[in-house]
Amino acid sequence: MQHRRKPASAAVPPAAKQPTARRPTARLSLAGLVVSVFLVAIFLYNEDVMKAASGSSASSSATTTAAAEVDVSGRARSPDLRVLQEAAHQDVEADALHARREAEEQEDRDRKEAQHKQQQQPLTLPVGVGVVAEEQLVENTKRQEEQQTQKQPPPPQAVADAAAISGCDLYRGRWTFDAAGEQAPLYRESECEFLTEQVTCMRNGRRDDSYQKWRWQPDGCDLPRYDARLLLERLRNKRLMFVGDSLNRNQWESMVCLVQSVVPWGHKTLQKFVNNGSLNVFTAHDYNATVEFYWAPFLVESNSDDPQVHSVMDRVIAWRAIAKHAKNWKGVDYLVFNSYIWWLNTFEMKVMKRTSRRGHQQQQQEKERWSKYALVDRPVAYREVLKTWAKWVDRHIDPNRTRVFFMGMSPNHITPWAWGNNGGIKCAMETQPISNNRTGWLDIGTDWRLHGVARGVLARYLRRVPVQFVDITGLSELRKDAHTSVHTLRQGKLLTPEQQADPKTYADCIHWCLPGLPDTWNHFLYAHIISPSPPSSSSSQDH
Repeated sequence: MQHRRKPASAAVPPAAKQPTARRPTARLSLAGLVVSVFLVAIFLYNEDVMKAASGSSASSSATTTAAAEVDVSGRARSPDLRVLQEAAHQDVEADALHARREAEEQEDRDRKEAQHKQQQQPLTLPVGVGVVAEEQLVENTKRQEEQQTQKQPPPPQAVADAAAISGCDLYRGRWTFDAAGEQAPLYRESECEFLTEQVTCMRNGRRDDSYQKWRWQPDGCDLPRYDARLLLERLRNKRLMFVGDSLNRNQWESMVCLVQSVVPWGHKTLQKFVNNGSLNVFTAHDYNATVEFYWAPFLVESNSDDPQVHSVMDRVIAWRAIAKHAKNWKGVDYLVFNSYIWWLNTFEMKVMKRTSRRGHQQQQQEKERWSKYALVDRPVAYREVLKTWAKWVDRHIDPNRTRVFFMGMSPNHITPWAWGNNGGIKCAMETQPISNNRTGWLDIGTDWRLHGVARGVLARYLRRVPVQFVDITGLSELRKDAHTSVHTLRQGKLLTPEQQADPKTYADCIHWCLPGLPDTWNHFLYAHIISPSPPSSSSSQDH
């Protein structure tokens, strides 16, 4: 007999069955609410801390936070503060590094551009700078340069050289040939852009340059070695003016070449025929220094005062009238005067009888005033003119500010038999100086009477203002080789080959080639200017 198996559940008594699971009561729901509030509080707290840490990158951090707060299942989770702070810090460092690299690259570009501009233009001012700002910039630069100059004393060797000439007669000595060119010439013809064609002998066809290599060696001392920068420092914020005839203009050109050699291109200028044409001015702008030439061949007024049209054969002077010229000499720091060559045309000078001029009457009688004159012996007229000049200097020059020089006579060489060249023609074809060992009197036509008059007037009529007499006459008489001769101009034009072949008519044995003898004259001036006290041998009181 079969029996059916009862299900398992039927075998268990009713009392032993597990009760059915119930839902949480209200007490469990309250606990979940508390936990939720706690989690929200933590979330809000973390969010505040994250905002404070993010700073300026709040917006980007907020976006990152929103993405981090939601997982794949959409459940909210707390952001990782450490990761966010590190990311923000890395962003800040990257931005700073990038900005620093850009600044360094820009600085490098600016430096290269400034160097390039400095090479192209020696002197540049910032673009767009106003006039006032530009003037202030220039003024500040000058002030700094002056302060640096005051702090930097002259080179010791220059001071020693200047002191060595004290008590030495610079004008007694001999000419020495400098074959190596170590001390002569002091510059090259091709290096001085300001030379006129009148004096550029090599460029005008002269073949030998030996005349450039003779230097003057005084007995008992040495001329200080020439230093252009030292001279310009002495001339800083000062004016040096040559006053006189074409020989002083010759010397002025030499001085311009001597100082310009150390001034960069673009920092120097030359103005010609200013102040009604009587004045030429070279300016070294970095030093605020000028080297000037003023045309006054007789120092006093004459009918030859036109600086461009003055080839007057019938020359007349007004030996008491000096004010018209002298007003241009006031305030100059170094004055260099000369007057000689224009006195040699005649043995007697024509001196105007009346020098007073008034208003309209002056204009009407301007042409007639020079027609009334008296004939006066040359040395007498020369003495009266120099007396007028000396009295003006003594009354109007401040010796504490201005130093005054008077150049001796520059000689001509038109008598070759005087130096033993009986077949010669003036100074043409001369290539050597007259020997230093020559014995006896050398008579080449120099009017030594005027030389004596000049030294006498300087000694007698200059009591308040000392004047240095630069005695170039004797040593220059030996330099028959140094004139421009036929390698020069005639009426503004270079001599033609046909004219050069006729030295008797066209040779200029008055003016000098440059570089050449006038450089030595300026070397004497240089020695006086850098010397703390003038050498006694050249003062106006000594002779």
